[in-house]
Amino acid sequence: MPRTVVITGASTGIGRATAALFQARGWNVVATMRQPADGAALAAHDNVLVTRLDVTDRSTIATAVDAALARFGRIDVLVNNAGYGAYGPLEAFPMENVERQFATNVIGLLAVTKAVVPHFRARGAGVIVNISSMGGQVAFPMGSLYHGSKFAVEGLSEALSYEMSAIGVRVKIVEPGRYATDFSGRSFDLQNDPGMREYQGLAQALLKAWTGPDIVHGDAAEAAEVIYRAATDDSDRLRYTAGEDARQLLADRKALDDESFIRGIKVSIGIT
Repeated sequence: MPRTVVITGASTGIGRATAALFQARGWNVVATMRQPADGAALAAHDNVLVTRLDVTDRSTIATAVDAALARFGRIDVLVNNAGYGAYGPLEAFPMENVERQFATNVIGLLAVTKAVVPHFRARGAGVIVNISSMGGQVAFPMGSLYHGSKFAVEGLSEALSYEMSAIGVRVKIVEPGRYATDFSGRSFDLQNDPGMREYQGLAQALLKAWTGPDIVHGDAAEAAEVIYRAATDDSDRLRYTAGEDARQLLADRKALDDESFIRGIKVSIGIT
């Protein structure tokens, strides 16, 4: 019987590439997204169910999980991919944006997981793949909200791995680097108030560093391969890195003390 994967945030980027990869390898795929019309190409496949799921709307989570079980009878893997990135001076962010960041990346991820875990526990098996980021272990300027949420994903995933092992479920964390996805578009929230002059030098340096001609973005298909490997790896390995930039940055983070690493980040961005 084909295995079934549920993927959140599957309308674009890494989520869509992951859904396409699992589908091509014979899995049943439940590709969830806020606007199911965005998944028309995926829905053309017999082994794909495209259904609405907004991680900040609990009713859509329950409905999507019920639809997955009704269509395919089982869930073997949950990929928590839906995400949103808020960058800018904390002082410039309205509290509703602060709340949205954690409601999407942390509370939403936990809500979807809670909805699927009872099925895993009843079966005594399952895999949870949480999509973090290289920004779940390192932080850049102006990213207190985004990095705070991704550091939370890392911590909750590691803690969750202990209790999930008691019911036969493995937890995996995937940490992608920069990829050519829609994250910098509709999934990105940049807030900056030019009237807060003290922050402008830092903000402009960061934007220049991120949009310079030397920035290389990987193919989302590469990240999808890493996610697939994590989902099908029967070992107790917890973390998987996707992208050469992520591998290098995380290696530097482990090798250097805080002062040296942060100084290197400042130099790379062009700030003092």
